Amino acid sequence: MPLTIETCVARHTGDRKEQQDRVALFAHPTRPGMLMAVLADGMGGHTGGAMAAEQVLIKAKQNFESYAPQSETPEHLIASVIDEAHVVIKLTRFTSEQDPHSTAVVLMLQPGRVDWAHCGDSRLYHFRGSELVSRTQDHSLVGELQRKGKLDEAGALRHPQRNVLLSCLGSEQPPRIDHGKQAPLVAGDSFLLCSDGLWAYFSEEELGGAIAALSAREAAGVLIDHARERAGGAGDNITVAIIKFVEAPAR
Repeated sequence: MPLTIETCVARHTGDRKEQQDRVALFAHPTRPGMLMAVLADGMGGHTGGAMAAEQVLIKAKQNFESYAPQSETPEHLIASVIDEAHVVIKLTRFTSEQDPHSTAVVLMLQPGRVDWAHCGDSRLYHFRGSELVSRTQDHSLVGELQRKGKLDEAGALRHPQRNVLLSCLGSEQPPRIDHGKQAPLVAGDSFLLCSDGLWAYFSEEELGGAIAALSAREAAGVLIDHARERAGGAGDNITVAIIKFVEAPAR
């Protein structure tokens, strides 16, 4: 059956003084049916984090617009965005007084398939209806403890070192890049990209339920409002991108 998409991106500064997250959706300028979503959570002192996150978006747009599917794979394109943004962010350390770093989540839609990759603890969730199909695994200390069975989800949210990343863009070590894909796509598939300012306050069931029941725009608004309430005046920047696949209306 023919599909169409609903999309929304949204941000909230939370209780921070500065918005250091960045998010964007953009279509390919010449190839119909191709879309890229990118989200980055910047870190690194005043303006440094925002500058790092901005570099992720700039590099994503540049590389996506020059994508040549005859000669490169989706995995190669998405990895190049993260790798090259990492190099640029490292170089900015020599031209500024900050120590900039960023996470990255990059998703690319082509007709019939979605590919993605991430580095850090910003997440991508794939839901089918309200059910979770998969989500990215955090490159963080608590994420590693969870994978080893030493910490559960509730303990991870309370852990005093929950913000310690094991990999990110701009660090001394090359970024760790994990890939995922989904093909074919069906009505009811949805993808949520979000920073930890959002996912830290929700179960997977809550996220999937809201996205399945509401439009992309409505779901983004509801999730941000609830995250703000649950943060209790101590919330981080909140950033979200939602892509929903729905049946195309009959002509």
